[in-house]
Amino acid sequence: MNAIARISDFDDPGFDPFKTFDTAAGLFEIMDPWPRFHELAARGPVQVGSLREQFGLEEFALWSDVPSYMVFGTEAVTKAYLKAPTFSNEIMMRVYAESFGASINGMDAPEHTRYRRLFQQAFMPKQVLSWGSHLVPEVVNRLIDGFVGNGKADLVREFTSRYPFDVVYAQLGLPKDEGALFHKLAVGLMCIMVDYPHAVEASRKMGDYLLKLLNERRQGHGDDIVTMLAQAEVGGERLPDDIAVSFLRQLLNASGDTTYRGTSALLVGLLTNPDQLAAIRADRSLVDQAIDEALRWDGPLTAMTRQTLCDVELMGVTIPAGAKVDVVQATLNRDPSRYPDPDKFDIFREQKRHAAFALGPHVCIGQHLARIEMNRAVNALLDRLPNLRLDPDYPPPQIVGFNSRAPIELRVLFDS
Repeated sequence: MNAIARISDFDDPGFDPFKTFDTAAGLFEIMDPWPRFHELAARGPVQVGSLREQFGLEEFALWSDVPSYMVFGTEAVTKAYLKAPTFSNEIMMRVYAESFGASINGMDAPEHTRYRRLFQQAFMPKQVLSWGSHLVPEVVNRLIDGFVGNGKADLVREFTSRYPFDVVYAQLGLPKDEGALFHKLAVGLMCIMVDYPHAVEASRKMGDYLLKLLNERRQGHGDDIVTMLAQAEVGGERLPDDIAVSFLRQLLNASGDTTYRGTSALLVGLLTNPDQLAAIRADRSLVDQAIDEALRWDGPLTAMTRQTLCDVELMGVTIPAGAKVDVVQATLNRDPSRYPDPDKFDIFREQKRHAAFALGPHVCIGQHLARIEMNRAVNALLDRLPNLRLDPDYPPPQIVGFNSRAPIELRVLFDS
């Protein structure tokens, strides 16, 4: 079979899932949500209401029939995340079941625990370090090769929005000519709340493709993630195809998208604070704490959604069973009682655990890989782009959006 024929584009190849998703995420409407987040958090840790509606965005129709609550601040956010499965992830199945399928993100214990242990094997420290030593630098440097001689670049368009996805393509062992279309379908899956037909179409086509890959690699000897899942077993039984396909469906968004947004925020923080950029340029041991500061300061997601399985009291407020709960982790990350001057990007501040990757049993399975990718990316840019700085001919970069946040562009100059 011709390799490129294994994956199919949308029936309407002109459909742009990237623009559709960014619009739904408020990327073009919400420029700076932080004053409103601080205002809401000051009103109390648990409140009735929909977070989207607090920002003038229409609530998704799927949730219009359930009561909505919001959770703010360090103590309430931590308790909500750690009180699983009372604050259940099952609501995500309600959202994404027809796009991602039987996702572990929509499971609670014991089912979630059972499958997470297996998937975690793909992200063991030895494997992650191997990717960080060979695969990630290869991808990063290949992209930098494309603009290093120009003396200028848009680091979002030419670098941060591309390199994490190229890493995932390599981890999956995808042929290069299938990566871009795989990415397009993966973002299409995320449009389920605003464009149901296209999301379901993306789910079907990506599912067909991934099942072919699993079957092809069931007897293989590769070290890619698809081969690992194709041959994995749970309790002596092979991992069900639907569970494996679902995990692979969401991997690009869960891994690539968050790393793209996190790296973009990190570069905005450094480039708009030249003294901190100079400090890192002189002492690369500061890179890791700069990464954590960027994730705290403007992490990829501001909130996650849970649903109560029973009546539960949180911070003196009784939340009824079946309620949708927006856990606003951004208000832990910028809690003024926890971080002095929390809206300031400061790589030298005292490091405390943030919630950019969530907390509790659903903490991001790939967070260590994300940090390594961001580390390799920043080091490579500093190594290869001397005197990296903002381009004064363009407005200063701004991270925008309601939940999935990123700068639209990041124009820089450097000595070529």
